[in-house]
Amino acid sequence: MSKCYIRLFFLSGLVLFKVALNRYFCSPYLHIMALIHSFEKSGNYLFKNRGWIPVLVVVASVPVIFITSTEYIGASLMGLINTLAVLTSFTGFIIRAITIGIVPAGTSGRNTSEGQVASTVNSSGIYSVVRHPLYLGNYLMWLGLLIFTWNIWWIIIVSMFYWLYYERIMFAEERFLERKFGEKYMTWASVTPAFIPSFKNYRKSELPFSIKSILRREYSGVLAVAAGFALIDNIRRYVEGNSFEIYSCTHFAFMIILVMALILRTLKHHTGLLNEVGRS
Repeated sequence: MSKCYIRLFFLSGLVLFKVALNRYFCSPYLHIMALIHSFEKSGNYLFKNRGWIPVLVVVASVPVIFITSTEYIGASLMGLINTLAVLTSFTGFIIRAITIGIVPAGTSGRNTSEGQVASTVNSSGIYSVVRHPLYLGNYLMWLGLLIFTWNIWWIIIVSMFYWLYYERIMFAEERFLERKFGEKYMTWASVTPAFIPSFKNYRKSELPFSIKSILRREYSGVLAVAAGFALIDNIRRYVEGNSFEIYSCTHFAFMIILVMALILRTLKHHTGLLNEVGRS
């Protein structure tokens, strides 16, 4: 009987050990893999629908204007904040322009029906200092609009949302690139920061800078930001004075950019003046 008890005790212990092993070693791994798969799946979905983010930011900023008090903001501080807003958006555009101007065809593209697309790993020029320069440029362009609302809490809230949203997209992109390019991608990614630039490993771009690429691809984004500034300015003037001012700086800027965008769109779709071989 004692031997049976010993054997039963030994077998029970073995079963409990295997259960613990599965729970504390195997299951966490499976949970981690499931979580990675979930992050990648949601990132790919958000990637395809990321064009709606600017629209949501602008629309959601409208009620913020109504609840933002401007009594404590003097005229000089208003001018300083507005200048900072414009310069921030302009900096974002410059970063995007530098990126678009040096990338080859098949990379850094718009939405596609198949999702992620990459024909090579961009690792020179601005891509040698930051892995996601387009998303950094996007953030700064729309951060300018947030600053223009004069509401610090709105800036913080949208910035947090932006990070959570684009973190999934960046995760999905990097998983795709890792699978496709393997060690070549990992070598570059291991020394290049994701979002905050570092210039210690800067390498000159392998392609010459292209103004045509910028003119062909960036007019819609600039127009959207200009429209956002004009809308926020109009809402604020209405809230403060119950009237709209037609002849304002934001209206003039928006009209100029609108005309330029229409011209560039016409050239892009109805002529070959902006076409280039080997460029997206």
